[in-house]
Amino acid sequence: MMPALDAHRFRYDAMATTFEVVIAQDDIELAYARQAADAVHQEIARLEDELSRFRQTSDIWRISQLQAGESTRVGLAAFDCLALSKAVYEETHGAFDITMAPLLRLWRQNDGTPRQPHERELEDARAIVGSQHFSLDQETLTVTVQASQMVFDLGGVGKGYALDQSLHILEDWGIKNALLNAGDSTLLAIGRAPNEIGWPVSLSEGADAIVLRDQAVSGSGFQVQGAHIIDPRTHAPVPPRPKRSFAIAPTAALSDALSTAFAILSQEEVDAICQRNPGVETRHC
Repeated sequence: MMPALDAHRFRYDAMATTFEVVIAQDDIELAYARQAADAVHQEIARLEDELSRFRQTSDIWRISQLQAGESTRVGLAAFDCLALSKAVYEETHGAFDITMAPLLRLWRQNDGTPRQPHERELEDARAIVGSQHFSLDQETLTVTVQASQMVFDLGGVGKGYALDQSLHILEDWGIKNALLNAGDSTLLAIGRAPNEIGWPVSLSEGADAIVLRDQAVSGSGFQVQGAHIIDPRTHAPVPPRPKRSFAIAPTAALSDALSTAFAILSQEEVDAICQRNPGVETRHC
């Protein structure tokens, strides 16, 4: 989705994808831009340590070890992601859920091919999935679970959150015109590209570009991984759709989460969410 522009570009691998920082500002030289981009990379690496469910020192790994009724305090990054995820879960009537990993594993073989799980397996998994099974205390940054050994996975929100926090880093460096990219699945734009009113972005080959300015866009679909999205409401894979679903939102974390939900919901449900939330839009292509 990245535009071809004359700008400073930097790439970093993190969170199982490639992040790109594009800085296009006349008063920013290459050396300074590189320092700012390195600071962004350090921030993303720090967030991965806190948010990855595969790292045993992370907050997300720790809460996945809790037994029913237990609580633990987490850092601000983890709490922010959990709170946003809970809010989007409620706003989408359960179509976005960060606890679905146990079900996803049942419907796919190790090589990624489809699998039909046994009903007993599904019953066991259903007992530990569902964002209604955890609660948050904002004053103490505490997470409490009502089911044992839930699996929390921020794959649908963590990269977007990392872009939002990276934006604050760039602002601290005095950078006002930049485009941040997380693996071409989520983009966050601030300011504008040279000679543009914003950042022109093409969502797919042959599609008309959209212009982002202080906005984010995220896409979810089936073109790369096939039927890999589980509908939290039915606990079964979503039938593949021919087009990707895109969510445009004021923040990257929100667009990241909503794009996953939009790939599941009907068009009527998506339109209702957009109407209820100023600054949220959708595209399909």
